[in-house]
Amino acid sequence: MKTMIIRRVSTGPDGTFGVIVYKNIPFALTLEREWKDNRRGISCIPAGNYKCKRVNSPKFGNTFEVTNVPGRSHILFHKGNLDDDSHGCILVGEKFGNINDSPGIHASLEGYNEFMKKLMGEIGFRLIVVDDCLNPIN
Repeated sequence: MKTMIIRRVSTGPDGTFGVIVYKNIPFALTLEREWKDNRRGISCIPAGNYKCKRVNSPKFGNTFEVTNVPGRSHILFHKGNLDDDSHGCILVGEKFGNINDSPGIHASLEGYNEFMKKLMGEIGFRLIVVDDCLNPIN
């Protein structure tokens, strides 16, 4: 089973930003909601180890769901640019930047496609989420 790591590098009111690492090489970026006690739909998930399974989402199509998150379900990887697109899920992109004066991620389609290509033929993978940003910097 493949292992992907999300290293969260920054967090605050505009979201939690991270880098996806596979085989010790960073290849894409992530954006999640900021930490709000793991509340459904408005918080990123806790740091930890998870299993992800391939699913066919009615809204997002072929993707992966993060499973075994305490008190949560339907946490998907998908395309999006701002933390408001996340609703508790994990957005994938290629570069950080502002969108209408709000911090976000750009080239989401490209980043998401690269993520899915690395997982081609896989029915699941192991996800390790590491918080390198324990406290937001204001």
